Amino acid sequence: MQTVMNLDKVLLAFAAALSIGISAIATAWVQSRIGASGAGALAEKPELTATIIIMLAIPETIVILGFVIAAMILLGK
Repeated sequence: MQTVMNLDKVLLAFAAALSIGISAIATAWVQSRIGASGAGALAEKPELTATIIIMLAIPETIVILGFVIAAMILLGK
């Protein structure tokens, strides 16, 4: 019985770690693509600075949502 309870805790922790880890990797990949494209766009049109900063900030919500999911997994029962 004790082993089953420990296994449940381990699996919940693993699921929470996956939700944050996968969302962080996805955000890093997207931001690298946006950053490379944004650098090229800024070289041609410097007035797009604010737009590119906003475009870089939007994918951060993916990590925030991953954190919320992890909190729901760990705190919800």
